[in-house]
Amino acid sequence: MRIVFAGTPEPAVPSLRRLLDSTRHEVVAVLTRPDAASGRGRRTARSPVAALADEHGIEVLTPGRPADPDFVDRLTELSPDCCPVVAYGALVPQHVLDVPRIGWLNLHFSLLPAWRGAAPVQAAIAAGDEVTGASVFHLEAGLDTGPVYGVTTETIRATDTAGALLDRLAHSGAVLLDSVLDALEDGSVHAVPQPDDGVSYAPKITVESARVRWDEPAYAVDRHIRSVTPAPGAWTEIGDLRVKLGPVRVTDRALAPGQLDVGKKEVLVGTATTAVALDRVQPQGKKDMAAADWARGARLGNEVSAR
Repeated sequence: MRIVFAGTPEPAVPSLRRLLDSTRHEVVAVLTRPDAASGRGRRTARSPVAALADEHGIEVLTPGRPADPDFVDRLTELSPDCCPVVAYGALVPQHVLDVPRIGWLNLHFSLLPAWRGAAPVQAAIAAGDEVTGASVFHLEAGLDTGPVYGVTTETIRATDTAGALLDRLAHSGAVLLDSVLDALEDGSVHAVPQPDDGVSYAPKITVESARVRWDEPAYAVDRHIRSVTPAPGAWTEIGDLRVKLGPVRVTDRALAPGQLDVGKKEVLVGTATTAVALDRVQPQGKKDMAAADWARGARLGNEVSAR
């Protein structure tokens, strides 16, 4: 099967790598977002997917929009049978969806119709879901609404961050995507419409929405912080200082919401229920460090609060 693979960030790399290693499918080109500035030096860099394609000598297509006429012409020339998508990062219009013989398939990191949208892994952790997974569905104009070809499930662990869970799903999802493409080539799989019940949405996580609310229960604070780790990163203001927070540990201590208890070995912050113990913190412009070490260096007293 002739494939044009669409994807951009690191979670798309396992799927592309697996398809490049496939003996049944030929990746004839890769579609990815244009090179972008990244890092402290703001240097222009290739996307992780583009970098892998470069290593294998695969043509890389980087249109500003998938509707760009030059891209559509080139896609038509390539005559792909199918375009699998993993976190590409742009909406594909219908006339472009119609180019491949089989269509476009999307590997989405949830058990659809749950958590349609940009941040399904983060939403599942924040909601306290015990199980999530990945779905391969037929891409159509609606937001993650297409019929589903197959799913794989994954247990959400009590200490999972979004980064850790997404890494596991990226690898298990790559296996699923490859198997669905094999089955499509054999004609042994058919898409099943998504049910009307159980629909939920996972909007994009913003820096502002990653802020910790200490007036929520400890379990919600813990889930929220893990759901936005490593990106964009949970944060709060302690006194006049803005700091990023790593995952926390729920304790049985009672403190008022936002109240600090700075000890020699740990820093506690109160929530609506019991306090949580901070692990790693990262002040603006500095490296992350143990919370107790940072508190001593910042000379925080118990009169300072988090907000």
